[in-house]
Amino acid sequence: MVIRIVRNFFRRILQGIFRGKRSLNLGFYGPPNAGKTSLANQICKDWTGEELGIVSKIPHETRNIQFKEKVDIEYKGKKMTLKLVDTPGIATKIDYEDFLKFGVKKNAAKKRAKEATQGIIESIKWLEDMNAVVVVLDSTQNPYSQVNITIIGNLVARKIPVLIVGNKIDMKKSDIKKVEAAFPEYDVIGVSAKYGKNMEEFYENLFKLAKKA
Repeated sequence: MVIRIVRNFFRRILQGIFRGKRSLNLGFYGPPNAGKTSLANQICKDWTGEELGIVSKIPHETRNIQFKEKVDIEYKGKKMTLKLVDTPGIATKIDYEDFLKFGVKKNAAKKRAKEATQGIIESIKWLEDMNAVVVVLDSTQNPYSQVNITIIGNLVARKIPVLIVGNKIDMKKSDIKKVEAAFPEYDVIGVSAKYGKNMEEFYENLFKLAKKA
């Protein structure tokens, strides 16, 4: 009886110490060039002063999983430690000729295509380790695509909590309402990862997402 009382006492103390702070493996998924790395970079810059990866206009610049451990964030007194996992862009088909349009030489383009294909396979495998996922979409593009539906379908099947981010709201063609209409059952946040616009609302919703994980 005494041992049980002592155990409960220390359990309450520990719960009080760690209340409001938790760890979360957070994956960034979406089609190529939607801004996954840009958003991950913005989060890292906000809380660590460093960036996570390289951003480029060439599709599939991120061809390997890249991550940053222990990114401590805080919002309105709530704290959370993130492991940010930035993944290669998901595509149904990767053609090396797509890289030629950006001035990449043929041999290098074929190598990129092969690496990008392998990166997609690795991205799917990494879903096993994700507590929650931010799906980053280009809000200037049509959200009703096979790739986007496939990505979210995979997450639903695995019961992984999802937050949808419509990126590039700084551009004239941005249409967040169209993204919201495409996925009405999910929270959709519009941001400009490039300029750090609307990040406060993003962090607010990130903490809501963590509660579902």
